[in-house]
Amino acid sequence: MAVHVRFGLPLERVVRISRPRFWAYEAGTFAIGVMLALRPLDYPLLHVTPLMLVFLFYFIFPANLLIYGVNDIYDYETDRLNPKKAEYEALVLPHEHRPLLQWIAVCTFPFLLLLVYASQQAILAFAVFLFCAIFYSAWPIRAKVRPVLDTVFSAGHYVATGVFGYYLAGGSEVNWLIVLAGMFWSMAMHAYSAVPDIEADKTSGIATVATLLGERPTLFFCLALYLTAAALAMSQLGALAGVLGMIYAGLVIASIFARTPEDLFRYYTYFPLLNLAVGFFIFLTLSVLMRYSWF
Repeated sequence: MAVHVRFGLPLERVVRISRPRFWAYEAGTFAIGVMLALRPLDYPLLHVTPLMLVFLFYFIFPANLLIYGVNDIYDYETDRLNPKKAEYEALVLPHEHRPLLQWIAVCTFPFLLLLVYASQQAILAFAVFLFCAIFYSAWPIRAKVRPVLDTVFSAGHYVATGVFGYYLAGGSEVNWLIVLAGMFWSMAMHAYSAVPDIEADKTSGIATVATLLGERPTLFFCLALYLTAAALAMSQLGALAGVLGMIYAGLVIASIFARTPEDLFRYYTYFPLLNLAVGFFIFLTLSVLMRYSWF
């Protein structure tokens, strides 16, 4: 009750705003970055430190509250016209904006203090995460209403999270092919997620990469990005990257040939489950399976 009175929003409401079905995106990217740094060590999971675990928690809940909370505050005027926001996500009403900002501040500030234990490269990566996460939705940049820039900012905060995890775990030389693969994968994820919102965004006057290209061209754009990301990731994951790329390609191709908007939206709802499964498998591969010569 005390939390409810002080911050104006109950915890369960705040959790819903943070989109639990998407928690694995940021947390998984962070974990993969950590494993890329620890992979050369024997039994890399044994080298995970308390600081890494603390920031893993940050990227599970507080980071997502920041991303989606800022988004919901700045998107209210358009979100109220989109049925998906009220039914599938969380429509944040104007009287909730101030207490939501208080929650975001309280959940973010302690982790900023912990950056004193991180390297300069890690701090820079975290700063890039914050910049992309906030100004994807917030003015004066509000990248989400600027086609192409919207995909770059959305991908930027995911990739910055992975790079932060890599440096926090003691990594020294980033593989920029992997970073580029992560950018392409994240850009594809963002563009694909924007497709179900095309009509609502057009009605609201919002320009996105999906409204710019149209439904099918956007899906073909996603297909090209996923296949390119898989090709680049093969430098680290070998043939596994190609297999995973084909799985995503299959989902996008199914979406291209969806007969109705309802069918397309159904495929979209499978997307978080696929990301969760693939992200866990990549993490497992980097932390355990690659130690076996048969893999």
